[in-house]
Order: sequence, then C-alpha cells, then structure tokens
Amino acid sequence: MNLFIRNHKKFNSILLALLLLSTVFCVESAWALARLPKFGSYAIPITQQTKFLRRTDAYDYWKLSQFYLPQQTSSACGLASTAMALNFLLSVPKFSDQTLITQSALLETVFIDGVGDKVAEGGDGLKFNEMVTLVKKSLDFYKLKNYTIEVIRPANTLEGLALIKRVLAANERSPNDLVLAYFNQGVLTSDWDGPHISPIGAYNKHNHQVLIMDVDREWYPPYWSPVSKLLEALLRPAPTDQGTLAGETGGLLWIKRKY
Repeated sequence: MNLFIRNHKKFNSILLALLLLSTVFCVESAWALARLPKFGSYAIPITQQTKFLRRTDAYDYWKLSQFYLPQQTSSACGLASTAMALNFLLSVPKFSDQTLITQSALLETVFIDGVGDKVAEGGDGLKFNEMVTLVKKSLDFYKLKNYTIEVIRPANTLEGLALIKRVLAANERSPNDLVLAYFNQGVLTSDWDGPHISPIGAYNKHNHQVLIMDVDREWYPPYWSPVSKLLEALLRPAPTDQGTLAGETGGLLWIKRKY
C-alpha cells in the first residue's frame, strides 16, 4: 500500500468518525430542544409558592384538597371536576355507609344519554354549555337546591379582567362556593392546545394569581397562574383539530349558595 492510499484511507476514517459524532450531537441537540420544561412561563407549581395557603384561610383550597381527583380518561376533565364540586358542596358524609361522589357514580346517574361517550377515552369532550347543563343536573340530582350557578363569560377587555378578579375575590372570601374554569390548558402550561376543565383552588388578590387544581393528574400537580393569563385561556378558541370542540371558548361556572 503506497503512502497516498494509506493517508487517503486514514482521512476517510477520520471523516466518517466526525460525521458520526456530528450526527449523534445533532440528534441529541434536537432531542434536548424538543423536550420542553414541565411548566411553561405561566404555571408555577404549588410547592414553589405556599405562603398564601399557609397564612390565609384559603377555604376552597383546603376543602377541595380532600376531594382532589384525577380525570379517569383523557376526555373526562369535566366529569372529574363535577365530582369534586359535588363533594365540596356536600362535605364529608356523616355516616360510615355513605360514600363520596365518584366519577363512576356520575356516569350512572347524570352523565348519561350519550354524555358518557364524550368523556370516555378518545371521546370528544364537553362543550362549555354542555358542562353548564351537566353541573345544573348534578345539583338537582343530589338535591342541592340551595345552590345556583352564575355563568361568567368575560370579554377581552379591562372590564372583563376586572370582572374575573371580582368573582375570584368574592369566591375566596366564602367557604360556601367554588368556581370551575373551562379554559385552554396550553395558554397556562405552554403544552397541549385545547379546552380543559378544572376547579379553581384559590385566588391571591395581592399578586393577582389563581391556583388551578388541575384534574389532569397524569401530567400536572396544582399550579398558580396570573389571572390575566387565565382570562386569555378562557377566551382562546379551541383549534380546528379539536373536532366538535373546534372554535369553543370557555368561561367560569360560579357555584354559590342562594340567599
């Protein structure tokens, strides 16, 4: 083998090694870029911000926590949120033969006539007005006649933001009511772009942050978000790939006692 051929083969070997290293580096870099943080800029894990919950009554948070549920399918956020709301309103049963309200129980009593298919795995999910109707039916079925629902669908204005703040502040002061939010989850978490339903656990009016008790428990613990971003999440239409929910916007369901 002459010197030229030997050096040429050596050069090719070095070039091949460099190409392989470059490929591995590019793949690892692309993987690193593709792996986004668990929380976006507008979702702060509850464990990173606990002062408000420790130093105030935080009625809703402490009462809701004992009834915190994971949605049992990828489409059952409304089902889980309704079960949490009912347990919140009914409180812990007095007697040993009484059960809590479960998602399975709601599927047999209220979430019927095709609704079960919508909240089953791979189901379409619930539209905002369907959620309102189901919560009303749930209150009737469980004889919670001293409660009513105020539906809040704010405008994308300063007045709309002020309205949301007033509702959340009033809810925070009372141990007898709670708020369910129908919102675009991705606006807060910077992840999935689509409609979602979860209870609100607390509102800190001093720093204008709201605690989302996200029932998407496979992916998230509770997190704080700016109330201005919550408004944005309520107003963001579901994208076209969401089937029957395409274009759907959200709002708040304020469940409170009649006076």
